[in-house]
Amino acid sequence: MSAHQGVYSDERFWRKLTRFGKRAGREVALKALQLYFVLRRPDVPFWAKSTIIGALGYFISPLDAIPDFIVGVGYTDDASVLAAALVAVSIYIDEDIKLQAESALAHWWPNERET
Repeated sequence: MSAHQGVYSDERFWRKLTRFGKRAGREVALKALQLYFVLRRPDVPFWAKSTIIGALGYFISPLDAIPDFIVGVGYTDDASVLAAALVAVSIYIDEDIKLQAESALAHWWPNERET
């Protein structure tokens, strides 16, 4: 994942999510958004932010183990990388982070708010 840290920027993240969030699927988008909002927290340590930047950089990068354009499986590697990062930084995912991610996710899935 460290190779993908140089790919990450807020602008690239939002561009990818805006263009491909619906195609990637709700769960992939939710994971990416949770990581994004954890990254914004000032109390998150450097190691956690590095992990998140690597995972989001992988999500953004067009160079994946499984190319994103392959219908049905293109985002499975992205989902795995995002899930691993979520496990690593799970201590920082509180109700506020979940609410922020769900609120942002409502842009693409307005009628599917999780409870």
